[in-house]
Amino acid sequence: MLCGGNIPLKKNQIANKNRRAFLRAVPAAAAGLTIAELLPSLALAQTTPAMSEANFQLFSAQDLSDTIKALTAKEGASNSKRLYADKNFLVDLWVEKTNTGKEYEWHERRDHIIHVLDGAADYELGGTPKGTHANGAGEWLAPGIEGATKVSLKKGDILVIRRNTAHKRTTAEKVVFTLSAPVTPVSS
Repeated sequence: MLCGGNIPLKKNQIANKNRRAFLRAVPAAAAGLTIAELLPSLALAQTTPAMSEANFQLFSAQDLSDTIKALTAKEGASNSKRLYADKNFLVDLWVEKTNTGKEYEWHERRDHIIHVLDGAADYELGGTPKGTHANGAGEWLAPGIEGATKVSLKKGDILVIRRNTAHKRTTAEKVVFTLSAPVTPVSS
């Protein structure tokens, strides 16, 4: 492919639409282009995200079903599998059978988004923790709490728990849910 004054572009330069690659691939002076001619291309390069498989991940219904079956078959009251993680975000799939959290927990750098896929669970949220102790950097536990709000979740419900909010889950029978957690990375 040719651009401007017969300057050939390499295939990877055509596919990469970010502004820096564009400016490296087509120097304005060499191409004989004016700023007015460059502006529409620069605007497109800034608003069109570069798409690649690294930008998304699909978990098919069949994959999730298979994972849920495997987690259900495992021994233990609470089993999970990390589906996705990077420094800013994680997604876990949980299968829990008759279980009560031992302590309330909360996190300085993580929110929780819980989406119940099947079953039911109760959460105790907020309040004033009693007997607080650290469980790692920015992670806290407390055996008791005063003034918590109780909510019951069932299939289809979504609960958002903001960072620094104490919470504890109780599952009477069985619950299957995803836990998504936006994370603020630790500063270097």
